[in-house]
Amino acid sequence: MNLIEDAWIPVVRQDGTKEKIAPWQIVEIDNPVIDIVAPRADFYGAMYQLLIGLLQTILPPIDEDEWFQYSVSPSSEDEVKEKFGRFSGAFEFSKKSGPRFLQDFDSLGGELKGVASLLIEAPGGKTLKDNLDHFVKGGQVEKICESCAAIALFTLQTNAPSGGVGHRVGLRGGGPMTTLVMPQSDHATLWQKLWLNILPQEDFSSASNGLNSLIFPWLAPTRISDKTGVNTTPEDVNPLQMYWGMPRRIRFDFDNLQTGCCDICGEKNEHLLSHFETKNYGINYEGPWVHPLTPYRIDPENKEPPLSLKGQQGGLGYRHWLGFVWQDDSNGDRAARVIRSFNEEKIELLQYQGKDVIDVARLWCFGYDMDNMKARCWYEQKMPLIYVDKDYREEFVSFVQSMVQSAKEVVSTLRGQIKQAWFSRPKDAKGDTSMIDYDFWQATEADFYKQLYVLSAQPAHTRFMPPDVAKQWVNKIRNAAFEVFDYWVMEGDTEDMDMKRITRARTDLNKKLYSIKSLKSLDQSAVMKDKEVANG
Repeated sequence: MNLIEDAWIPVVRQDGTKEKIAPWQIVEIDNPVIDIVAPRADFYGAMYQLLIGLLQTILPPIDEDEWFQYSVSPSSEDEVKEKFGRFSGAFEFSKKSGPRFLQDFDSLGGELKGVASLLIEAPGGKTLKDNLDHFVKGGQVEKICESCAAIALFTLQTNAPSGGVGHRVGLRGGGPMTTLVMPQSDHATLWQKLWLNILPQEDFSSASNGLNSLIFPWLAPTRISDKTGVNTTPEDVNPLQMYWGMPRRIRFDFDNLQTGCCDICGEKNEHLLSHFETKNYGINYEGPWVHPLTPYRIDPENKEPPLSLKGQQGGLGYRHWLGFVWQDDSNGDRAARVIRSFNEEKIELLQYQGKDVIDVARLWCFGYDMDNMKARCWYEQKMPLIYVDKDYREEFVSFVQSMVQSAKEVVSTLRGQIKQAWFSRPKDAKGDTSMIDYDFWQATEADFYKQLYVLSAQPAHTRFMPPDVAKQWVNKIRNAAFEVFDYWVMEGDTEDMDMKRITRARTDLNKKLYSIKSLKSLDQSAVMKDKEVANG
């Protein structure tokens, strides 16, 4: 199978037809492709990243003007097919000899593993041996089709967590968060969805120059990273390798194919893969890598390289919004390059054409929450993208930071008081209380975005938090704190209740909510507004 020439990507077209296409067919105008149809959420996200990587490598616009031109009218099918065809040699997947997509250049002669090990949540060998695979059972995936094998391989190489001695993590670190710009409309074409995340050539220090191992590392012997090998920094390769990182040494066994149904997608196939060879000490990416699709935490003193943001327990929510969309100075989080490019450059091009960004785009963020080699959860979330005038942006960001900070302080206080109600010795109590945080963030999320739109509509000369926004936000997060407290405390087992302890904890919660510094600051803004109204 060749991943450029053959139809292997499952999609749905505008009329609802489902089929498999070759990558260049995403530009077809008649009955266009609307979306990818993937059997797993991580495959879905990975397929978007693979196609974005192909477009960025093969069809990058020269500048923002050409980007806009292609966003309205993509290249002709014949032109795209011809340009993609120039790179087909780098995308052989099952060729008997020579380079294979994302696979080691040479035969490995290493450990033979079942294809289930490609899946990030699959239990490891020791877990299976000790019969500890209680939640993710082994033996469920034993043979897969080439289409699923290709995207499973890309998913692993892109998200690769730590995998034992010498089994390297991905270029962005293990389990990175990915953030993409997406159209609001569910009827947008796949081309439109992908093209929003393409950068102009000028964003890269060097352009694609064909079949080059500095872009596609599998076209040459692997840069081994054992004691006698080397690490790989951004200076060692073409920057486009960020889309094609290959930390793991893997080579599929195509000599022992099976017939039957794929254990992932369920389709009948005569070329099912069951095993692959693997070996440690593959490419070790080190240094200041900053992948265009991932937000990073930046050290203000530049003493440490940027750290990619990862999935976290408790999921994704509006507390991450500022760092995912702009920049959060409170912790150094900075939005991915594609998001900043959209906010700072592409939005103005779209607005010039009379398009409202609220109707044009939103943010899609997704990724694994990893505990070293263990996948705890897959998270994804859609968030609004909001345009803010450059002359007002600094103040807007400051207002948002104060709203998020006040919510963080409230949820911390809430968590402490619930433990105070639950336990006679709360400081000694152990256990997971993330469900408290989750409920609070969920209860206040809709109102947060509502106030965000109000803030974004303020005049450019606004220098102080609008009192109405401050008042409504303070009331919302205080009320939410009491609602979550009552749910987790008052609806518990009555036999375990100590009503005196509960009453005292709730009274203390009330006192603390009126003494939190960030809330008092917002309260002052609200009081100012009330005085203005009273004085007519």
